[in-house]
Amino acid sequence: MENTEESATLRITPTVRALSSALRGKRDDVPESSQLNGDRVFPEPEKLWFKESSAKNLRNRDFLSPTTMLNTLYADGQIPPAVMSRVLSLRGSGILPVAGGEVMGEGLRVRVDRAAAFKAVLAEGATEYLKPSGQRQGCVVLNCPALHPKPNTPTPETLTLGQLRTVLLADHMGALLRRQGFAVSYCPTLPEDSDIFTFLRALGIDWPTAPPNWTNEEREEKIQEALENSPYRERETERGRRTSGGGGGGGGGRKAEEGENEEALRVNLKRVFQEEGLLGYDPSLGTCTVHRDSVSHLAQMDLATADSMATALHVTSCQDEFRQQQIAVLWRASGAANTQRHLVCGPVKTPGSHLTAAQFLQLRRGQMKEASEMKYGDQVEGQTWDDIIRVMTSATIRFELLSTVHTSPVTLDVQREGGVSTKGPRGGVFVMYNCARLHTLFDSYERGVEKGLYPEIPECSQLDFSALKEEGEWLLLFNYLITFSELLDQSGQALDCEGGGARVNIKTEQICKFLVSLSKDFSSYYNRVHVLGEPLPHLFNQMFCRLHLLRALRELYHSALDTLNLPPIRQL
Repeated sequence: MENTEESATLRITPTVRALSSALRGKRDDVPESSQLNGDRVFPEPEKLWFKESSAKNLRNRDFLSPTTMLNTLYADGQIPPAVMSRVLSLRGSGILPVAGGEVMGEGLRVRVDRAAAFKAVLAEGATEYLKPSGQRQGCVVLNCPALHPKPNTPTPETLTLGQLRTVLLADHMGALLRRQGFAVSYCPTLPEDSDIFTFLRALGIDWPTAPPNWTNEEREEKIQEALENSPYRERETERGRRTSGGGGGGGGGRKAEEGENEEALRVNLKRVFQEEGLLGYDPSLGTCTVHRDSVSHLAQMDLATADSMATALHVTSCQDEFRQQQIAVLWRASGAANTQRHLVCGPVKTPGSHLTAAQFLQLRRGQMKEASEMKYGDQVEGQTWDDIIRVMTSATIRFELLSTVHTSPVTLDVQREGGVSTKGPRGGVFVMYNCARLHTLFDSYERGVEKGLYPEIPECSQLDFSALKEEGEWLLLFNYLITFSELLDQSGQALDCEGGGARVNIKTEQICKFLVSLSKDFSSYYNRVHVLGEPLPHLFNQMFCRLHLLRALRELYHSALDTLNLPPIRQL
């Protein structure tokens, strides 16, 4: 599914791999005493080196091979000169250039040629670092059971916070997968005049719609017929031999459905997943009575996958997981051969109260407006501020529901006096505020250019990046700009994994955590460093190097926020 071209773009993973290869060396580089030790176990290459990330450790090293690893490779941890020479002279496509290294108490430290790395990354605006390392091929349908009619189309007043979490996660996953090259579609299609569509639009979610009078009856009839003719359909004689303990249409209603009239269409789901070799499905899935809303759900899936053998990724809450497993196995019983995976979200808890999705949005929007008025006063009025509050509210809700590992519960503060603040290093407001600070910085610079205070920013090739000596500058490049493309790769890689059952676990929280961490480190740097200095020629080189770095950082914010379908706030 992957089509990756070799690139000179600097990456962490190839660098660690090359360092590991250089350190392991050829066996003739190892002293004879080490070779004769038959008990020596050589570690896996990816465990030999660690990328440093803390500001404290980055003061003296960028990569570390711990003493325990060196002792495993070489007797008494003594690195042969030939091996050390190979490590220190490491060069190659995509590999961070090594400036030096030394063995200390904690292990072998390696330092990167930082000036060369700054120049290489910031050339061409760091565009290669803002996209996945490779483009993938394939089609994915993101199915959100919370939005399917049961039998009526859900409304903002009936949508639970747990279901809202699944919708936001599906929206985020779609943006991530598109960035990697996948063709992405969403299921189900919503009526364009529905309240739920308007609600989703208020959160920045662009879900597919159909005209109000549109129907999918032809596909529903096709699915109904396929299930009636399915080899897994339970005939009357088979039902008569069974007890009432089989699986049903959902949760506690299963036994009751066994008592329905004998003409009801029933499918033996257990036979389906056993005979089709489907792994990871609940063993209590038994006989399922097929209801109209199930047929409607399957017809929507059939429509979404009509033109491709797309992978179906069902994004569902833990409360609805059993029901969605029934739907998935029913789809297989109808003849669908698509790969199906389940991304299951933990519950959303609101201690002391119970809110619907509509009430939660109303609460957060009101809190955001109040917080903005307290900070900015009477200027908070008009369409511009309405748009800002809408985006900031969406950012707040997305970060609250997406910053936690998707299988874990989320606990929300929904007290009227809490939940939203324009201050403090947490959540979407903090991220959007720091993105806006970068826009303000460049607006100030452009005004300085117009006044003749500063010249235009020269190309990277004309600058000496050894002027970037402040520890926060290297931290921003090394921990964020260089690592972002590999972060984008992870969701597609998780879908590629074969086996392991119906569930798929994807690190969906990482973009939000990345942005919050980036904002903390940028804010700390920006509060310490005066970027736009006096308009004196001898200060321009350092100022322009910093502006190149911060311009790339601004684009990094845009790229990461885009995966959350959040437009940047350019002024606060």
